[in-house]
Amino acid sequence: MKKQELDVLLVNSSAQQEASVTRRFANELLIALQEQDGKMRIHERDVAKGVPFVNEQWVNANFTDVAERTLEQKATLAYSDSLVDELVQADILVIAAPLYNFSVPASLKAWIDQISRVGRTFNYTSDGFVGKLQGKKAYIVMATGGAELGADDDYASGYLCQMMKFIGIKDVSFISAEGLMMDEENAIQHIRAQIERVTKMVA
Repeated sequence: MKKQELDVLLVNSSAQQEASVTRRFANELLIALQEQDGKMRIHERDVAKGVPFVNEQWVNANFTDVAERTLEQKATLAYSDSLVDELVQADILVIAAPLYNFSVPASLKAWIDQISRVGRTFNYTSDGFVGKLQGKKAYIVMATGGAELGADDDYASGYLCQMMKFIGIKDVSFISAEGLMMDEENAIQHIRAQIERVTKMVA
């Protein structure tokens, strides 16, 4: 039975705020989805405000059996646990990611490291890794100054798609404004057309 209210997790990663293209169009996407799906409970995680990098203490705690973790290890993983909890709760994940130097912002990579948790978002099996977050939908809103997504110098879109697969999210839609520094008007028209297309698909 379809939930009456969908939980949406919006992950913003642009260092810019009001001037950010990805923030702007992630919001436009959410408005369009709300018009199609009705009620949504939206939680924003702005990773540009800072996400700790994993360190040796984090790694050791993560790979210690849950029942054997010390209070210190539980405290080490508390922030990561909160990130995973809100991701697990979400029906829809929206990641807003500008292309920085041909890859994702460091803050977004830090978030990905924090939510990539064996036993929680994926498991290792004899056949390889198996993602645990099945049945979710992901929208990835991207913007580039000049690079073309999918080209040899794009190390972001393929990585994000792989990470979604890694944690079990197979239904992924990319929405992009490419070449903003070269032809902003055309890039904006292009991303708006994509938003219209993907939201019609869920109607």
